[in-house]
Amino acid sequence: MSAPVPPSAQRAASRLDSFRHAFAGWAYVIRTQRNAWIHSLASMGVFGLGLWLGLSSLEWAVIFLTIALVWMAEFINTALEAVVDLASPDLHPLAKVGKDVAAAAVLVGALTAVMVGLLILGPPLWARLQAAVTSLFGAVGL
Repeated sequence: MSAPVPPSAQRAASRLDSFRHAFAGWAYVIRTQRNAWIHSLASMGVFGLGLWLGLSSLEWAVIFLTIALVWMAEFINTALEAVVDLASPDLHPLAKVGKDVAAAAVLVGALTAVMVGLLILGPPLWARLQAAVTSLFGAVGL
């Protein structure tokens, strides 16, 4: 006879329960994955910088999609790691491949986010920095 399924592992009884499960998964990732803290800080930094630079609607759309890409990769990576650990508690070369490839997906998402950030945030940030330096040196009389 199989063990009873814990309530948290059963099918959601309602849409509200589905959302609760999703937020519980998000909380689990934040609580257990060190890189999720890096993603959180980077996301908040990009939001702040985007507000300061006054991004256009299209630029915000690209930023939001890029941030979502990284978070989705992190969530899928964490889920895959949990499933691999469940299916293969002992070390196995194929388990390593699965985990490494999932981690590579997060890396690709993060590197893409850096490139998108440089392309979208870089030019207006550079212009602001140049203006600040010019203003500073103009005030000093250089």
